Parts: sequence; structure tokens; C-alpha cells
Amino acid sequence: MRVLGMISGTSHDGIDVALVDFDLRDGVLHGTVLHTATTPYDPLLRDHLVRTLPPARLQFSDVCRLDTLIGQAFAAAAAAAISRGGPADLICSHGQTVYHWVEGQRALGTLQLGQPAWIAERTGVPVVADVRIRDITAGGQGAPLVSLMDTLLLADLPGVPAALNLGGIANITVVRGPRAPFAYDIGPANTLIDAAVMSSSGGRLGYDEDGRLAAAGRVDAELLGELLREPYYALPIPRTTGKELFNGDYLQVALANHPGLRAEDVVATLTALTAETVATDVRRHGIDTLVVAGGGCANPSLMRMLGERLPGVTIRPSTEFGAPTDTKEAIAFALIGWHTAHGLPSIVPGCTGADTPRILGAIVPGVGSLQLPAPLAAPPRTLRLVPSATDG
Repeated sequence: MRVLGMISGTSHDGIDVALVDFDLRDGVLHGTVLHTATTPYDPLLRDHLVRTLPPARLQFSDVCRLDTLIGQAFAAAAAAAISRGGPADLICSHGQTVYHWVEGQRALGTLQLGQPAWIAERTGVPVVADVRIRDITAGGQGAPLVSLMDTLLLADLPGVPAALNLGGIANITVVRGPRAPFAYDIGPANTLIDAAVMSSSGGRLGYDEDGRLAAAGRVDAELLGELLREPYYALPIPRTTGKELFNGDYLQVALANHPGLRAEDVVATLTALTAETVATDVRRHGIDTLVVAGGGCANPSLMRMLGERLPGVTIRPSTEFGAPTDTKEAIAFALIGWHTAHGLPSIVPGCTGADTPRILGAIVPGVGSLQLPAPLAAPPRTLRLVPSATDG
């Protein structure tokens, strides 16, 4: 079954897609990654989105426009992926998270925009969408849903392996250990770094390209210590967070008592914050192999700081396991779509906090009658990904 996974993450810079051909044999799910790509948002759409994200206040008219425009952008990205990678039997669209409602340690709701009907109409393919909310209704945090892929992809690794995603937020899945599997959001990965770069550049730059600003700066120990006292890091797991907490206003409050810091020093300190919070939790769980994905992998300063803090841990990119670091989450949502189509739950108990497994998502039919595969009696034991020789 060929499934197209789609997502725009907390960096909200574009749409990641992955077309995967899944084949289940003897309990092993084989996935051939036929095509991956990232489509940047139109600058006007991204600007509209950025201006309405927390802590901004918005009207229902903004929600309606964004739901439509993001849905149309996803539809265009899906059509392009199908034209390049070949036909799809199913699409699983995560959409764009614009608000994750958390009070204390409990997730109460979540909102992803990007109306899936536009995707179904443009491509004629049925679409699985709105995948996070069912996890919350079952008592979970609604994240990190990528834990399904992590536990299957790393199932055969020895020791205490874990998967780390360095997107806007850093999340981790500990695959094996005394109480594993479990997963949760550690804290900010790129979101505060991006906010600092955008502020210091007057909006001209969106991120620290190649980690150059961090490399040119000096970590301010006093500011870093203040940031590390954020109460979120002391919450028990599972826990989840987002730009509702870690946003530009949060950063400005933190910097109010440090007016003399250069932009380079601020970025270096925020990069060290990500490395320190991740390394602290990796050591706490006794992890010996860390498989890393996400935009943070392209930041040499962040990866260097992380390696310096974890001298006894093997750090490997997810690419070594068939999942490109920049589109791994799109593959994960293709996997969730495959599970939903076959009547299988995508919740891993212990990873999101949900009480029991649940089948995720709502299905928007494509053109013609909706036809799904026969339900499977048992889920796959492990996942093996291989790239297609024809991709690109």
C-alpha cells in the first residue's frame, strides 16, 4: 500500500512529504521510501501564520482563512509528490499545529489547520487527518505520535536506544529500558533559537544557518542558568509543550535582565539550552544509542554541543535507518495512515500517556467509493525502511 505522509512542524517553514510503499511480510513491515520533499510555504502565507500563532490573539476569520490556505498548500504539495513519486492509495495529513491546549500536565485539546478536503479534492485520494485529538480523548498528551515509528524502527537495536527529534520542540522516544517504551517533549529545540534570530535580524533571517551565529557567540552562564530553572523541565513525564509556552514573548522576558548581550551570545546560549536539556535527560534514562532527526541535525553547533555533553553515547542520524533526518516525521505520518487504513492503533501505551491503544484520525473520502484494506489481526513487530533507487 502506497501512503503519502504530510506534516508541517512547529518551525512552520514548509510542508514535508514522504511517499512510502508498505509491505507486511512475516510480521515485518517493509517500507520503500519512494519520494521525499519539502515545499516551503509561500512567504505571504507564512507571514500570516507567524503573525497569528501564540501569543498573538486572532479572530475566527483568521482561522478560516488559514485553514483554507494551508489546506490548499498541502493539496498542492500532495499533487506535486504524486506527480514525481507515483500514485498514492492513501494520504495522511498532519496539517499545521496552531494551538496545543495544555494546563498543568494535562493536554485538553489540540488544533491542526489545513482542511483535508482540499487535498482529497485535488488528488482524488482518501485522506486520514485530525490524528492527534483521539490520543487526547484517550488520556494522552497528543504527542509525540512519532513514537509509533521510533519503537518499530529501533526495535532490533541492543542496549537502551532512543530516538530524538530536534524540530521546533525536542521530543524523545526511549525504546527499551526498565520502564520503556516511553516518550515526551523535552523542551525547545529550535523554536527559541529561531525566535532570537528573527528578532535580531528584523525578520530577515528565520534560523541560525549552519549554526554560524552560535559558533560566533559565547554561552552566557547566568542566562543559561535562569533558563534551566523553567518549571516545565521539572514536570513528570509524559509531558508535552509547544509555542504556547516557548515563544518570542517568553524569550523577551528572559532577556529583560540581560540587555548587553550580543545576538551571537543569545543564540549560543539558547543552543546550549537545547543541548543541555536533551543531554540531561539522555543521561537520566541511561541511553546508550541516540538516533537523531529533525532540522537541528543541520546545525553543527547544536550537534557539537550535544556530543560534548554525551561522550559515552553513540549518536547516529536517522538516515542510517532509512529515514532522512529532514523528512522523518512525514514518514511517521505515512506509517500512521497505514495503521489507520488497516484498523490498527497508532498509540503506543506509555509513550503519549494514553490509557489504551486507539486507531487515530478521521477519513475524508477521495473520488469515488471509499475502499480500505481488510483489517489486520496483529500489528507489525518491526519496521525496515529502504530508499528507492528512483527517488528524485
